Amino acid sequence: MWLVWSVAVAAYVVSVTNRSSLSAVGVDAAVRFDADASVLSMFAVIQLAVYGGMQIPVGLLLDKFGARPIITIGMALLAVGQGVMAFAPDTATALIARVLLGAGDAAIFPSALRVIATWFPQQRAPLMVQLTGIIGQGGQLLALLPMAALLHATNWTIAFGSLAGLGVLFTILTVAIIRNHPPTVDADVSVNTDTGAIQVVRSSADLRQGFRESWSHPGTRLAFWSHFTTPFAGTAFALLWGFPFLTAGEGLSPAMASTVISTFVIFGMAVGPVLGALSARHPLRRSRMLVLPVVAVQAVVWIAVAAWPGPAPLWLLFALALALATGGPASMIAFDHARTHNPSHRLSTATGIVNGGGFIAGLIAIFLIGLAMDLQGAGSPETYSLDAFRLAFLTQLPIWAIGTLFIVIERARTRVHIGLDEPRARRRGR
Repeated sequence: MWLVWSVAVAAYVVSVTNRSSLSAVGVDAAVRFDADASVLSMFAVIQLAVYGGMQIPVGLLLDKFGARPIITIGMALLAVGQGVMAFAPDTATALIARVLLGAGDAAIFPSALRVIATWFPQQRAPLMVQLTGIIGQGGQLLALLPMAALLHATNWTIAFGSLAGLGVLFTILTVAIIRNHPPTVDADVSVNTDTGAIQVVRSSADLRQGFRESWSHPGTRLAFWSHFTTPFAGTAFALLWGFPFLTAGEGLSPAMASTVISTFVIFGMAVGPVLGALSARHPLRRSRMLVLPVVAVQAVVWIAVAAWPGPAPLWLLFALALALATGGPASMIAFDHARTHNPSHRLSTATGIVNGGGFIAGLIAIFLIGLAMDLQGAGSPETYSLDAFRLAFLTQLPIWAIGTLFIVIERARTRVHIGLDEPRARRRGR
């Protein structure tokens, strides 16, 4: 049990490292491919677009075939994608590499969740999901100083070729170790050790019907919008724009900028168990008590950074990192919603729908930031400026507003659907 989960989590660490591989070397990528801010954004946008678009197909395939073949194919695609990136001579080839990375990355986390569902008791699922997310985010640390140091000590081909080699290694490990379900059962099942109930985790007879039924439940939509709204600002910051903002905009040294982003990763890992425990203890107040406050804190701190006259003080930049760090753990609450409101036979389909939300928002945010930089005439490393960055990051505010509105709407609908509240029309009639 623990060995299978450990390999799945290690594979997730590798996938996060691959996903974040441009985080500390974005400026190097801009120079190598002669890319302005919009083109640099496209590297991340295309990767995230493929990731988000693949979530539902991956969920359906997991329901059909189980975790082992899907996670293996995902690791192989990551290896091929980084191999292409290592030797990419131009922007078009690099974009193909990012497509492959997005497709491979899309398979890993949902597969790890599937491993949890089929290998661990239902009671442990919320904790194991949070633990998986916490450990996996350590991959961002590998994509910061180690990746940049390797690139600057050697060259582009060796740095990205090393990631490709790591992908090959984990492709072999997943084939050798991961299994769809324990050897004591002959199907993917989820077990409740308190009641002894056993549920078979399998595909719906009609996959399109499984998608429609998942999306029709307001609890799934609440989960989608929760995942849409909470992590995207941290994704945009850590995946691409944080390092240039801190160095070229705020004037920090590369080492200090890496420290700020590392704080973002480490605090996110630390706060995860706290939010996981609160989510399990207060299942009917997750949105109001946890998700919406996290969104508010992120928006307020970003506004404070943007409004600060001149470069922000270091304490405020660390406060920004801490605020953004809460988004990832808060987004894990969305999977608690999906698991609560969907039967086991469409769990992976619902998970795919939910997981796509945060990355759709992330690609929108990254693209809007890059577009805003270009429109201000600050599209290249030579023209980056603090004022341009601050205005560009404010494009995140409408995304928070839209997501918050739908969280409030779907929370109300979910409470009515499960019988906690009466429909508004009935309340008016009294």
